[in-house]
Amino acid sequence: MSKHTPRVFSGVQPTGNLHLGNYLGAISKFVTMQHEYESIFCVVDLHAITVPQDPKLLKAQTREIAAAYLAAGIDPTKSIIFQQSAVSAHAELSWILSCQARIGWLNRMTQFKDKAGKDKEKASVGLYVYPVLMAADILAYKATHVPVGEDQKQHLELSRDIATKFNNDMGTEDFFPLPEPMIQGPATRVMSLRDGTAKMSKSDPSDLSRITFTDDADAIAKKFKKAKSDPEPLPSEEEGLDGRPEAKNLVGIYAALSGISAADVLSEFGGQGFGALKPRLAELAVEKLSPISGEMRRLMEDTSHIDGILSQGAQRADDIAAPILRDVKEIMGFLAPTS
Repeated sequence: MSKHTPRVFSGVQPTGNLHLGNYLGAISKFVTMQHEYESIFCVVDLHAITVPQDPKLLKAQTREIAAAYLAAGIDPTKSIIFQQSAVSAHAELSWILSCQARIGWLNRMTQFKDKAGKDKEKASVGLYVYPVLMAADILAYKATHVPVGEDQKQHLELSRDIATKFNNDMGTEDFFPLPEPMIQGPATRVMSLRDGTAKMSKSDPSDLSRITFTDDADAIAKKFKKAKSDPEPLPSEEEGLDGRPEAKNLVGIYAALSGISAADVLSEFGGQGFGALKPRLAELAVEKLSPISGEMRRLMEDTSHIDGILSQGAQRADDIAAPILRDVKEIMGFLAPTS
C-alpha cells in the first residue's frame, strides 16, 4: 500500500480565450475532484513562456484562468489555486529532474514535434524540455493522480519514468510516487467544430472551430449550426460512430454537457439528422457556460480579490513543495544553507 497521500495536481496555461474543450476536458472535472481528493490547481504560466508572450496579456490571462476556476465552482478554501511561477520549487526541481531525464526520452515526445513545426531549430529550449517541467509540477507535491487528456498522457508517462529513475538511482525506494493518469468520462478530448480529427484549440485560426467563454447565445448557436457534420443520420449504437469523427465529437460534447452517456444520447437522437441535435447542443452550452462567463466577468472587475486568492494559494502550495524540495536536495547531496 502506498505511503503517499492521495493528491491531485493539474493546471491550465494562461494563453488565449478559454473554450469549451478547456471546460469539459479539465475545469469541470476539477470541480468534482476537489470533493474526492486533496487538490492543487495551478495556472501554469512558466509553461506559457515556452513561446513568446506579451507580459501585460500574460498577467491578464493568468487572472482570467484563476477567475474561471472560481466561477466554475472550485473552492479556494478546499482546493489550492495558485500561479506556477510564484512557487520556486517548480523551476528548481525541474533542473534536478532534467539531470535525471534522458535525451532519448525527450526525443520521443510527439508534442514537441507538433508544436515546433518544420523549423524545430528555432524553437525554444523551454519548449523541448517542457515535459520535464511538467514532471516537476507533479512531483513537487508528490501528486498521486493527474487528470490529463489523451494528448498529455505521454508526458505523464515521462513523469513516471523520471520518478522511477530518481527513486532507483538514489536508493530511495518510493520517495516519489508514480502518478496515475485520470482520463474519464465523455468528451475528455473535445475536438474542433470544423475538423473532428483535430483538437479544439485556442490557436486555431478559425473562430468557428471553438465555443469560447465569451461567446453569447447567438454566437454559440451559429457555431454549432455551422459545425461540420456528415450527411448520414445519427446511429442508434455507439459502434455506428466509428469512422465519423465529427458525429462522434458532437455526440461526446452533448453527453458531457448533459451528464449522460453517449449511448443515452444516441438512444434519444438515433435515426435523426444533425438538425435535431445541433440546436439542443447550443442550448446546453449556453446553459452551462453563461453563468460561468457572467461570474468570470464579475470577478475580473476586482483583480485584487483574484490576486489575493492566488497569493494565499501560492503560500499553501509552497508549504507542501518546499519540504519535499529540501528532502530532494538532501538526497542529492547538496549542502543545506546555514543561517
